[in-house]
Amino acid sequence: MVSEPKGLSVRRITFWIMSTVAALVLLFSYRTSTGGTAPAAVTAAAQAPGIVAAPPASPSPVTGSSGSATTSRATTVNGSVAQTQWGPVQVQVTIAGGRITDVTTLRYPQGNPRDAEINSYALPALHDEVLAAQSAGVDAISGATVTSDGYRTSLQAALDTVHFG
Repeated sequence: MVSEPKGLSVRRITFWIMSTVAALVLLFSYRTSTGGTAPAAVTAAAQAPGIVAAPPASPSPVTGSSGSATTSRATTVNGSVAQTQWGPVQVQVTIAGGRITDVTTLRYPQGNPRDAEINSYALPALHDEVLAAQSAGVDAISGATVTSDGYRTSLQAALDTVHFG
C-alpha cells in the first residue's frame, strides 16, 4: 500500500478550508431584491396607512360641465405596507361617490431589473382590474403572483379602513 506524503494532505485540507470560507463569504454577501427601496418621490409621511384626505364635513358644491351643482366627496386612503419576499407593496385608493375611482401604487419591489420588468406590466393591469371589479377581489397577474398578493393585501387594508364594500 502506498500512502500519501503528509505535506500533500495538509495542502488539500488547507485548500478545502479556504474554498469553503470563500464560498460562505460570497453566499452571505449576495444581495437580493428584498431590500428594495420606495420611490424617492414618496415621503414617509405620505406612506402612513390610513385616511389621507377625507370628505369635507359639509360637502362643498362643485359646478359640473352642465352647470348644475354636484357634491364632491372623495376619500383617499393609504393601505398598509404588505411585506413580500421581493419587497414591500403599498397602494393608495381614492373613493368617490361610493366607487373606487383610482388606485396609486406607492411602494413596490424595485431591487433589480427583473422587478422593473414584472411591475411594468403587472401594476397597470392590477389597477385596471381593481377599477373594473370595484374591490380587492381581483385575479393575480401571471408571472407577478407575489406582487399581486401584496397589492391585494394593501388594497384590502385601505378598503377596510373606510368600510368600503
